[in-house]
Amino acid sequence: MKIKKRKKSSRMHGRKMGTHGWGARKKHKKSGHRGGKGMAGSGKRGDQKKTKILSLFGNKYFGKKGITSKRTQKQKKKEINLKDILLNLDKYGKKAKEGYEIHLKDYKLLGKGEVNEKLIIYVKEASRTAIEKVKKAGGEVVLENKDLKR
Repeated sequence: MKIKKRKKSSRMHGRKMGTHGWGARKKHKKSGHRGGKGMAGSGKRGDQKKTKILSLFGNKYFGKKGITSKRTQKQKKKEINLKDILLNLDKYGKKAKEGYEIHLKDYKLLGKGEVNEKLIIYVKEASRTAIEKVKKAGGEVVLENKDLKR
């Protein structure tokens, strides 16, 4: 035999029955009082969840990530300026009869900086300005693939 049970809202009228047995009125209103699910509320003002997030993800969760399109790639070429070579001549080059001999076969030589030494530089690529500056100082740039690239 089936018993017909009235809904709580229709039964609980009268004095102090605005809560229908849930204590405070706000406690039984949708999901606002219950908090979120999972990582909800862990955004800008999610201080209460920071400890949980840091233990799960470390420091990689917060902050901007940015968007890069699939076509955009980071520049993978190694580049070096004349200025950097001249500052670290002992590191990059050997003293020879003609001047300093520098072997940087994987690098592209760029022309930032002034040349005051005679340099013989072996590189993969070089900019026109870099070649002109080295030649003006009495040195030379030896390219691996023998053609100028910008």
